[in-house]
Amino acid sequence: MKNKQNNKNLLMLILLLIPYLAISQIELKGKVKSNAAPVPFVNVVLVDSLGTLKSGVTTDMDGAFAIKAVKGVYTLKVSLLGYKSWDKKISLENNTTLDDIILISEAQSLNEVVVTSKKRVFEQQMDRLVFNVENSPTASTGNALDALKVAPGLMIQNGSISILGKGSSQVMINGKLMQMSGEDLVSFLNSIPAGNIKKIEIITTPPAQYDAAGNGGLINIIYKEGIKNSWKNSSSFAYDQNQYNYITLGNDFLYNKNKLRFSLGLNGSIGAYRALESFDALSTNKLQELDSDTKQKKNSFTGRASIDYDITKSTVLGFMYLGNLRRPDQDNKSVTQIFDTNNNLEQIIQSKGFNDRAYNSNIYDMNIMSKLDTLGRKLTVDFSYLDYNVEQNNRFVTNTSDPNDPTSVKQQVSLNNSGQAIENFSTKIDIEHPTKFANFSYGGKLSFNKSNSDVKFYDATLNPPVLDESQSNEFEYKENIQALYFSGSKKINTKLNLQLGLRIENTTTTGFSKTINQTNKRDYFKLFPTFYLSYNSNDNNNFVVNYGRRINRPGFNDLNPYRFYLNNNSYSVGNPFLQPSFSDNFDFTHTFKKKLSSNVFFRITNDNYGIFFTTDVVNDIQVITRKNYSKEYYYGISETYTFDKYSWWTSQNSVSVLGSKTTLLDNINAEVQNGTRFYFSTNNTFSLTKTTKLEVNYWYSSKYKRGLYENGQSSSFDIGFRQNVLKDDLKIVLLFTDIFNKSYLNNNRSVVNGVEQVGNFNYSNRFARLSLLYSFGSKKVKADNKKFGNEEEQRRSGI
Repeated sequence: MKNKQNNKNLLMLILLLIPYLAISQIELKGKVKSNAAPVPFVNVVLVDSLGTLKSGVTTDMDGAFAIKAVKGVYTLKVSLLGYKSWDKKISLENNTTLDDIILISEAQSLNEVVVTSKKRVFEQQMDRLVFNVENSPTASTGNALDALKVAPGLMIQNGSISILGKGSSQVMINGKLMQMSGEDLVSFLNSIPAGNIKKIEIITTPPAQYDAAGNGGLINIIYKEGIKNSWKNSSSFAYDQNQYNYITLGNDFLYNKNKLRFSLGLNGSIGAYRALESFDALSTNKLQELDSDTKQKKNSFTGRASIDYDITKSTVLGFMYLGNLRRPDQDNKSVTQIFDTNNNLEQIIQSKGFNDRAYNSNIYDMNIMSKLDTLGRKLTVDFSYLDYNVEQNNRFVTNTSDPNDPTSVKQQVSLNNSGQAIENFSTKIDIEHPTKFANFSYGGKLSFNKSNSDVKFYDATLNPPVLDESQSNEFEYKENIQALYFSGSKKINTKLNLQLGLRIENTTTTGFSKTINQTNKRDYFKLFPTFYLSYNSNDNNNFVVNYGRRINRPGFNDLNPYRFYLNNNSYSVGNPFLQPSFSDNFDFTHTFKKKLSSNVFFRITNDNYGIFFTTDVVNDIQVITRKNYSKEYYYGISETYTFDKYSWWTSQNSVSVLGSKTTLLDNINAEVQNGTRFYFSTNNTFSLTKTTKLEVNYWYSSKYKRGLYENGQSSSFDIGFRQNVLKDDLKIVLLFTDIFNKSYLNNNRSVVNGVEQVGNFNYSNRFARLSLLYSFGSKKVKADNKKFGNEEEQRRSGI
């Protein structure tokens, strides 16, 4: 069987490397002159009958050019500032050398050019919404998290970044999925100056070249990159004060000269924040009330580097590295009170926990990009390796007492030590293949994952501690994925554009529990089609319809059957029988005058899985597990509007109405929560002076029901002051977030197996921040969109 699988993987790799037949090309040559002298740096392009650019070059120092194209009829356009444009319709059948092209100088000189039109803040493309941060006064003066907060349709709550209607989303930097999550990701985004960001792409339905995994869509933050012969450095400092405090330092350096491009980023945080949680569980004969107070450390260090070298004019070799060290240790105090049916206090459980945690990850990537010809055909090959290790040593002391007998106190000391090691190797091949008929792209990916975890539970009441094998486990998980994709886009006419795609993925998984000697295997082959249709009726109206099928694979921790104890009477456990869920996503978007965007979406998810809270009322233990529990229909409508009528006031606003209907699987005993949700946000920037800005932001979410949970209303009111000094090189920001402390997840209610549970989770969203952002070097930049090849595996590692 192993040889068959190896042969299968080898065959897939060979298929990926088979070159497609080249289309016969014709060479068009010529020279551009003015007054008998050659003119260098002239733009020479070929466009088809629909005005689509097919090929283009610039003339050399001798005014000469050479363009390759397929047979056909084109319009040759020659242009240079200060000269009259030159156009000619030509038919290419064989290699052709034109007579000298003579440009005529403009009669008048250009003393001044005044641009009166405003740049677009957001653009609706066929498969994504592009938020141009550099064109938004509201977003461009803060940090990356500030920019995400004002991006259309995004919501940030309790460390989770999501696209409304899509759920928790994956965040990419320059096409590379970040290996951080939760508060560590938020801290990292806080350290990136928004001035270093060119645009944010909100991809609700990712096209075929992206991994089919994930229901929450993609958020791609694209950095700026220094132009030729330039460099730029940006340094940041932030001090956050809540119950505790933490400091974040960051530095980004960009260098671009001749054939070499280099970037280096360093980011570190130290300090802590407070996490308050309450959890009540009510059964037919008992009530449990748990209150938890945690000091959560935010100690982390991230380093990232990339090097690109132009081997030739058409081939680039690149290396990238991303490393992350985290020490998010926890000190926890919790009190659980247990009442009988008559509301009499029966028992008090006081627990102190000390959790030492170490997370280390390294991602190495090599990629080669080669332009195959002047028609735009391009080949990219990517090799990525990820290693991730985590060690957790959790020690907690529990005192159980009877309120009627203060002298009766039972103490238990426990140790819960766990470790996990994840490795991933992946290779990707992508080919862009424009033709006269349509633009095609195709390629594939091979991914090999291996995860090993080990958890040991000790009763440390005695000395030495005694291993409890019933609560210990070793688990090994392997997963191989082979994928092929094909995508084609065509401009049908000047108004209508079509894009079709298909991704094929074959997945083989093996989970083995050494402790109970149990093996779970699964092999599935799935198709993931995508469809996009864009219609521009006129300059003011654009319509986009899209569809995509997605898979949501469980994270490696979700599959691991070991218990991780949060305290003595609460633990989290994975489920090795968890199955992936599949969703069909439909979207319709209308953009009016590039300022008002309307969106309607509908999503059907089968075998939906998630966190499942249960309570063991016999042993007074709260259990957090994972299950496939439902089929969900999720739908909504949203409006986003940018107001910029006045030079001193810019406002971005959105309103959404969301709804859901859930049907439970046969073996689930829970109460379904179906309902609607109203969400509103407004982000406003007031220019008090040329260098002083005031920001006032607010969002509100109504009470809502979805799936197994009912949630209370929440909101956030923020005020920020920004002052630019030293010719705008230094930005000083004072920010007050969630002033009324209303943004946390509250009244999170569910009824499972006859037990009603209500939780509140406040992770210090209210804080004051002082930050300094200083940049120096070249001011001219361009977009950088390099990426790693194992984005999906990083996400599922949960790092």
